[in-house]
Amino acid sequence: MSAPEHARRAQLSENLARVRAEIADGCAAAGRDPAEVTLVAVTKTYPASDVCHLVALGVTDVGENRDQEAAPKAAEVAAAGAAPRWHFVGQLQRNKCASVVGYADVVHSVDSVRLADALGRAAGRHRDTDLDVFVQISLDGDPTRGGAVAPPGYAPGVSGPTAEPDRDLERVAAAVAAGERLRLRGVMAVAPLGWPPARAFTLLADIAARLRVGYPTAHAVSAGMSGDLRDALAHGATHVRIGSALLGNRPPLR
Repeated sequence: MSAPEHARRAQLSENLARVRAEIADGCAAAGRDPAEVTLVAVTKTYPASDVCHLVALGVTDVGENRDQEAAPKAAEVAAAGAAPRWHFVGQLQRNKCASVVGYADVVHSVDSVRLADALGRAAGRHRDTDLDVFVQISLDGDPTRGGAVAPPGYAPGVSGPTAEPDRDLERVAAAVAAGERLRLRGVMAVAPLGWPPARAFTLLADIAARLRVGYPTAHAVSAGMSGDLRDALAHGATHVRIGSALLGNRPPLR
């Protein structure tokens, strides 16, 4: 390993230790076991070499948000002999489903019936194992940011207009559960801009609890990033998506 590679691995090791300590502290404050929490290292804009360093340091789960970057990166990482569990965490277009199911083990961002149907068809054609799926939730109902919408009264704090059928949470969850080679794992959300994270993750926890009434195995909650990790842990996050705290400030997208 070259000197620059040694230096990068040492930097990532230090960052990883800090993130793991923060997860442990957040779990202790919430009375939770850190073993309940999956750290997803979000490596968008960073090279495959960083993924290999993280895997060597014990990271098992890696997230990407653009297929055009993720697909070749996953292939490069595999060629280097590393085998993380790949999470697709970004907005997914239906025409990318066939590509994504080829490398991803988990998709966090299914937010419509049409997308669930397309993903199920692709998984049925191209996979012989189940693909774990989170339904992405729009906590504020903003249609420009994506996310399925819980109907009014679905859980405490849920209000507002009824969503169009394609993005109705109950319909999306049912489509995922019925999808070939799809396994409904739970819900995902990003705290809306301007919302205190605690408000966002309290609402998400209530929606997750209601969804589990109909789908008892959908127990996972994907929430929390570098800036709101502790709030997410306090409200039951089982998967935290950490980028900058692990890898540093991101280079600009090209």
